[in-house]
Amino acid sequence: MLEIIKEPWPWYIAGPLIGLTVPALLIMGNKSFGISSSLRHICAACVPANVNFFKYDWKKEAWNLFFVLGIFFGGMIAAHFLLNPAEINVNANLKTELAGYGITDYSNLVPVQLMNFESLLTLRGFIMMVVGGFLVGFGTRYAGGCTSGHAIMGLSNLQWPSLVATICFMIGGFLMANLILPVILSL
Repeated sequence: MLEIIKEPWPWYIAGPLIGLTVPALLIMGNKSFGISSSLRHICAACVPANVNFFKYDWKKEAWNLFFVLGIFFGGMIAAHFLLNPAEINVNANLKTELAGYGITDYSNLVPVQLMNFESLLTLRGFIMMVVGGFLVGFGTRYAGGCTSGHAIMGLSNLQWPSLVATICFMIGGFLMANLILPVILSL
């Protein structure tokens, strides 16, 4: 049984399990699935500033903080106890393309040549980690939610803004992967 858990699950199992969180949250307490709002709740609880954005009853949303905490600890447990020691399986064509950018180590979930403290001090690493992180945070706030909130919760509730946001996420992802990322990787 442990070997089954260590292997990547196919989309037709993992997808429905993720999708079932939407009705489960709705049935258990009329709650919405989403991760990005938890940062606002943490700031409202911890930052004693006089900022209108943080003036609300964050305690009503404390369940979301426990949900995110569960995701964090679940990920830590999985990374520590359920990690498959084999090299990450990457398509041969993608390996060839990435080798042209100096990316050859697939021993971790994210290539070591991209995500480490030494590369943070390079232009490529700074753009990918700092600028990319800023853009994700800005985009999440600008779109009124993250990909999980819009694409999973919003689409399942047939919300028009979530459809628009998800289409924009997909277009942005295609543009980034095919046009912008190769330029950044070549730096």
